Amino acid sequence: MSTFFEELMESVQQMDDVTRGKCPPSRVFEIDALQVRSIRKSTGLSQARFAEMIDVQVATLRNWEQGRREPTGPAKALLRAIRNDPDHVLKALAH
Repeated sequence: MSTFFEELMESVQQMDDVTRGKCPPSRVFEIDALQVRSIRKSTGLSQARFAEMIDVQVATLRNWEQGRREPTGPAKALLRAIRNDPDHVLKALAH
């Protein structure tokens, strides 16, 4: 489990380097409102609980889900990780 968390944190650090312009992205990941909603619903969590787990305001999550704003930076990387492996990522976030 700690290896997974270390890999997740390395990924977040790499994403931070990309957003700061320190290195180019290896690929572009676009996430739209339907994907945010789908990712959250796949976890079975309410908006309030999901927002709490990923440490954002519920209003922010609603804005993402309704297409008024798009997640950026670490939030985008975290959503991608949850989409790809929700069980392990949510377990890591719960600690």
